[in-house]
Amino acid sequence: MTKKRYERPIIIKHISGLMNKFGSNPTASYKSDIDGVAVEKLVEKFGSPLFVISEKQLRQNQREAYRIFKTRYPKVQFAWSYKTNYLNAVCSVFHQENSWAEVVSEFEYEKARRLGIKGEHIIFNGPDKSREALLRAMKEKAKIHIDHFDELYTIIELTEAEKLKAKVAIRVNMDVGIYPMWDRFGFNFENGEAWQAIKRIIAAKNLELVGLHTHIGTYMMSAEAYRVAAINLGTLAKKIKNDFDKVIEYIDLGGGFASHNTLLGQYLPAEQVVPSIEQFADSISSGLFELSFTNEEMPTLILETGRALVDDAGFLISSVIANKRLSDGRRAVIIDAGVNLLFTSFWYKHKISPAQPNGSYTENTTIYGPLCMNIDCIQDSIALPALKVGEKIVIHYVGAYDMTQWMQFIAMRPNVVMVMENGSVELIRKAENIDYLMERERVPEKLLLKKK
Repeated sequence: MTKKRYERPIIIKHISGLMNKFGSNPTASYKSDIDGVAVEKLVEKFGSPLFVISEKQLRQNQREAYRIFKTRYPKVQFAWSYKTNYLNAVCSVFHQENSWAEVVSEFEYEKARRLGIKGEHIIFNGPDKSREALLRAMKEKAKIHIDHFDELYTIIELTEAEKLKAKVAIRVNMDVGIYPMWDRFGFNFENGEAWQAIKRIIAAKNLELVGLHTHIGTYMMSAEAYRVAAINLGTLAKKIKNDFDKVIEYIDLGGGFASHNTLLGQYLPAEQVVPSIEQFADSISSGLFELSFTNEEMPTLILETGRALVDDAGFLISSVIANKRLSDGRRAVIIDAGVNLLFTSFWYKHKISPAQPNGSYTENTTIYGPLCMNIDCIQDSIALPALKVGEKIVIHYVGAYDMTQWMQFIAMRPNVVMVMENGSVELIRKAENIDYLMERERVPEKLLLKKK
């Protein structure tokens, strides 16, 4: 017979009357496995903390998003956003699901090429492209999205000097009713700057304008904003056809769809306020159809969706190091995963679950990481049951940005595994060790300590 867990008696104050606007504290349900693989087994084999990616969830998300858009608009192409999560295994899943690569740096471009992506299936975004990177992209027939006039002039110069042709698009920023407006990147729609860029590209004999691109923001809470963006880019495409008899191949509406992570300060949980993929698809397709393209003129719709496709496929398993009471009496739990691994905790209220059955009584708890920094707070207030040292928690929705923005700070980065569709578990990124870190460093000879 298993000995029952001791739970100290507690007196809870109840106030009769109407429910207040905050409702009641949710009872924390536990999560003991990820895709059927026990959390304890994962930690036993791969250590703690541990990032876990679900292959099944990645594929399901991409297939569902494609189905939703394809049923609303006939020509759709996804391009995986490398900056969201550029682990090779994650990128490869999306590429197997027929996504192109969307990259914003030479580093990401090289990653995509090494994974076998053809240049013609790479969308090269970003404001910082060296002459060497531009030249390579031209030779490999990548789609170069021009961010500013200096880049445009460099491309014209290179094509003339090297006798090359370049397939290009421009990034357009615009007012879609979301503020602050993202006007740092690309050419402005309202003041005519985008049209000036288009005319200069058309006039350049070695440039072929193949697309129009915009990325209106991140974690977007408005589907209507995408309808406005689609209409604006479609209007430009129509004007290009009318003025220059040139048909634009594609309209790229970027990414930015929100996931179901709840933002700090957000009153309601994300799943109640974030538009669904269906709502985004309805808004975008209705905006494009409003322009009445003929079948020959209808552009391919490219989407660089990242966060919404990968966030819920990522988990971070962490172990309890200690319990303590803060000076004001609040309970605090210290875990072995800090903000160096969970950068998104600075703007998300992550869902956090115990990995084992616990008592029914929950208490508002502050969760701290192990770093010797006061800012290392994973969550300021969350209702959790009592947790013993060594017990595990599972932090949900960590697939986007945490594995690209993580830092080697105070503690080294841990293993990352993928639970495969068949239930096996594969190591997809090895944990760092001291040899890995020190191999990159050099000590001047005069600073070397003499061995005794």
